[in-house]
Amino acid sequence: MTWALVFEQLLNGLQYGVMLFLMAAGLTLVFGIMNLVNLAHGSLYMVGAYLAAAATQWTGNYLLGVALGLAGTLVVGMVVEVTALRTLYERDHLDQVLATFGLILFFNELIAIVWGRAPLYSSLPPWLQGHIKLFAGSTYPVYRAAVIVVACCRGAPLVRRDAHAAGMLIRAGASNRTMVGALGVNIQLLYTIVFGFGAALAGLAGLMAGPIYAVQPGMGELILIQVFV
Repeated sequence: MTWALVFEQLLNGLQYGVMLFLMAAGLTLVFGIMNLVNLAHGSLYMVGAYLAAAATQWTGNYLLGVALGLAGTLVVGMVVEVTALRTLYERDHLDQVLATFGLILFFNELIAIVWGRAPLYSSLPPWLQGHIKLFAGSTYPVYRAAVIVVACCRGAPLVRRDAHAAGMLIRAGASNRTMVGALGVNIQLLYTIVFGFGAALAGLAGLMAGPIYAVQPGMGELILIQVFV
């Protein structure tokens, strides 16, 4: 084993780790702010991967497909919050677990009905193919390096989410929902936006994972336990 191989494997671990971070950040955002245990977070990861792959095939443009997939996951998350999760905030965590487990079954069957059960493979544009040179003659895939950069750029603002007005509003809603509502803030809309943003983070991780792994029904459950950890 050479040092070049060790460094390449470290980069692979970093690439996988930042994807887990994006999903875990969305999960933590929903649980920490809304006190909601969302087992269906992995399903939103799957939805993001499918929507991006389908949009890319439909438009023939990778970046447009990514944008549509991300926006679609945001909308799906907000719709799920309004229709299925809004009544669960004041209920026991066991009720939340059962309800979101039901959403896992729903999304898996819906994906199978729309796209079938065969794996769907995402193609990359030429400018994301190939390898970059590291050192000692070793190389690293351009796409995996791009995933690391994008995830780090997206994840950095999450570390200081209370450093701006929206972040302070979210923190206040988590601390005292009743008082924030009494001050004139639409707390239900705030929660919908927060959940949609958490879903978008999961969708971003899913659409970035699509070209690396097979996009298939149930792919969200394979990563969900690691995200919870």
